[in-house]
Amino acid sequence: MAQVKDGDTVKVHYTGKLLNGEQFDSSEGREPLEFTVGAGMMIKGFDAAMPGMAVGDKKTVNIAAADAYGEKDPTAVIPFPKENVPADMKLEPGMQLTLTNQEGQPFPVVVTEVQDDVIILDANHFLAGEELVFDIELVEIV
Repeated sequence: MAQVKDGDTVKVHYTGKLLNGEQFDSSEGREPLEFTVGAGMMIKGFDAAMPGMAVGDKKTVNIAAADAYGEKDPTAVIPFPKENVPADMKLEPGMQLTLTNQEGQPFPVVVTEVQDDVIILDANHFLAGEELVFDIELVEIV
């Protein structure tokens, strides 16, 4: 039976969870996820779990933060002048906003704190610093 190797395009079903069991993503009820193994389309730890799997194989892998979305970057937590926010906008911790960088590209941030003159925004990926657990089932080697 054929086994996955780098460069193969595969289809998988998956469920992603945090260590506490909280699910953050799943392909359940959707088409399987298709990607090329080793092409950088997936987080490093997910890619590394694929070689050697055969169609129908299922596995659970724990992926350290460094091989997922990285550790939290303290320089991605930024104070933003409140004067640059529309006066009628009610800001609360946990609120998600989208800012635009110098190249005009949007990027998501989360309000972590509202102070008198600034709001503290966190631009880290919401899964940064987290060890992830994935249940993976190989559906097809394309």
